[in-house]
Amino acid sequence: MMHRWRLSWSILPIVTVIIVAGCGAPQSQVLPTSIPTVVPTTTPLPTTVPTAAPTSNEKQKLTILSWQAVTTLNPHLATGVKDFNGATVILEPLARYDENDALVPFLAAEIPTIENGGIAPDGTSVIWKIKPGLKWSDGSDFTIDDIIFTWRYCADEATGCTNKTSFDPIANIEKIDETTFKITWKEPNPNPYISFVGSAGMILQQKQFANCIGAAANTSAECQAANLAPIGTNAWKVKEFRPGDTVIYERNPFYRDADTVFFDEVELKGGGDAASAARAVCTTGEGDFALNLQVPKAVLEPILKGGTCDIIAGGSTGGVERIVINFANPDPALGDKRSEPDQPHPFLTDLAVRKAIALAIDRKAIAEQLYGPTGAPTCNLLVVPASANSPNTTCERNVEEAKRLLDDAGWVLKGSVREKDGVKLVVTLQTSINTLRQSTQAIIKSNLAEIGIQTYLKAIDPAVFFSGDPGNPDTLNKFYADLQMYTFGPSSPDPQSYLEGWICAEVTSSANRWNGNNVSRYCNPAYDELFAKLKSEFDPQRRMELAIQMNDLLVNDVVEIPLINRYTPAVKLKNLAGPTFNTFDSSLWNIATWRRVP
Repeated sequence: MMHRWRLSWSILPIVTVIIVAGCGAPQSQVLPTSIPTVVPTTTPLPTTVPTAAPTSNEKQKLTILSWQAVTTLNPHLATGVKDFNGATVILEPLARYDENDALVPFLAAEIPTIENGGIAPDGTSVIWKIKPGLKWSDGSDFTIDDIIFTWRYCADEATGCTNKTSFDPIANIEKIDETTFKITWKEPNPNPYISFVGSAGMILQQKQFANCIGAAANTSAECQAANLAPIGTNAWKVKEFRPGDTVIYERNPFYRDADTVFFDEVELKGGGDAASAARAVCTTGEGDFALNLQVPKAVLEPILKGGTCDIIAGGSTGGVERIVINFANPDPALGDKRSEPDQPHPFLTDLAVRKAIALAIDRKAIAEQLYGPTGAPTCNLLVVPASANSPNTTCERNVEEAKRLLDDAGWVLKGSVREKDGVKLVVTLQTSINTLRQSTQAIIKSNLAEIGIQTYLKAIDPAVFFSGDPGNPDTLNKFYADLQMYTFGPSSPDPQSYLEGWICAEVTSSANRWNGNNVSRYCNPAYDELFAKLKSEFDPQRRMELAIQMNDLLVNDVVEIPLINRYTPAVKLKNLAGPTFNTFDSSLWNIATWRRVP
């Protein structure tokens, strides 16, 4: 193979852009049943009792540190949690999941249920009510037309909406009155909360994005400006944005509960590394909150023992660190056909090779030496809800079995590398720049060398790797490598949208601007058939059985190799009240309720 990179710290230059406002990812959990029952609430549930905003003239600033810098504020063109976090400060969905995995309303006045008449008993529709008097940060009225527009924006294939699977089930949205609308599904839907909920359901302003449906979403100057400074409904609006670096937000005077918002300004600072972010909160106090502390245990534990910060953790984050297999050929010699799904990989399409790679990897060493209390080995891609964690998979390391599989498949060891028919088992493994991930790469490289597979390592700046830029060759969606490693997980207790990420229709390619959810380019009619059954199945036990079958197929077919079930923590200053653990939404899900306490 011709595509070989040695270890590199590939940080692409990022153009600094200043945007001024106006420039216009173990608990007991269950799947929703055929008759969803949610206790309606009228306001998001903070973890502390809200107090009035400070009355002094001194401005209150909240500093959030994220070593994975934000590159876009449009969540529907985002491929990484970092960008969902950035969007969460300004944009909102109808409802979000809280730290207890309960659904609470944000723009919605209540959660629709069978009992309150919001959900049709036959699963064909759902009726939502929004809060009256909602405003956008430019002072204009938030209307149901904005909700309808967001659906049409994401439903258009040419837009390249990364959350398209959350909107695909919708057949129509009908406005009933100024605060009530009805969603009719294409077919009876066992998950009535699939659309407009959580990070994937944030709503865009029709006025701002009206000309951005389709190919223009990523190409026109007007839409690029909108993507970098969306008008929102949350407590702040964009003041300044330097993509790949920092976002500064200022108060939204039109926020519905503006009088209760504590912080005048929010700064979301990117770059650096996770360990430095942890120290900046726990040691020097330069930050108030640090996200996604993917830090080796030997480094993280001493930082947390300082006693000046609180750790935010609560079990599985629902994210599995995994190795993704490229079923397409990433050889640069293919030019524009590189990594396209119609170009099969020269050896990773061989199940024996994929199984050998999985058998060779030492998950136990990765967990014990690197993750410690922040992660555990897993054999499954679906680990939440807990009842969906399959008991049918195994992932014990077995180097001799890996060698036998390769021998039987005709891959002959010549020197230190195996080959067959002139094709050598040489792979490139790429991931984002992060000490923990580079250490994991080193272990995997050594593991694969034991079975005659040579590995080149590539490390990419996280602001680039996790971006949705269709013109950048180093994004995870482009996948110009043989293997890549990152964390991904469900965005709701119902795994339907998550499992949709491996169906044939979601295969990533240039045709969908590299924004399909099936990054591995895997296509299996048997998997698609299981997914079709899942979509139409209302019985909760049967849904769980189907979800487990789908997980088992993916694992046993070695589409992706699950490594670590991550319990990745965040940290906050002791005088910051409000942040909570969250399995299915952004760690900033309830940021409007955060405040300082004595």
